[in-house]
Amino acid sequence: MQKNPINICIVDDDDIYQFTLIKTLQSFKLPKNIIAFADGEEALNFMLDHLGDEHKLPDIIFLDINMPIMDGFQFMDEYVKIKPKVGKLITIYMVSSSVDAVDVERARNISAVSDYIIKPIQQGELKSIIDKLVGDLD
Repeated sequence: MQKNPINICIVDDDDIYQFTLIKTLQSFKLPKNIIAFADGEEALNFMLDHLGDEHKLPDIIFLDINMPIMDGFQFMDEYVKIKPKVGKLITIYMVSSSVDAVDVERARNISAVSDYIIKPIQQGELKSIIDKLVGDLD
């Protein structure tokens, strides 16, 4: 069983989606910390403030593409630059309601992105993502 809580990070400017995702994640019976940010810049600043602190940094990020201030692609551009200093493997899923093949292809071409998920994430899909992550962390 997982010793440390799993750190889950949601980066999305849609309050209702954020709330729904948090509620769904909370329904899973496992130790977890959930942090949420409304844009990529807030998330990036959090990452920079906690570089090398694996207990604070997320294990997984659900990253929206379309956000004000700093969108998901801009966040990934910056994340790739700091990744060598992060100190832990972070699984990143780009999440969007966009089914635009250009967005999907662009996300899949970023090596640090695990997958592209079309919103809304179904509970079963979310559960398998978290279960796989917990298995990988054990």
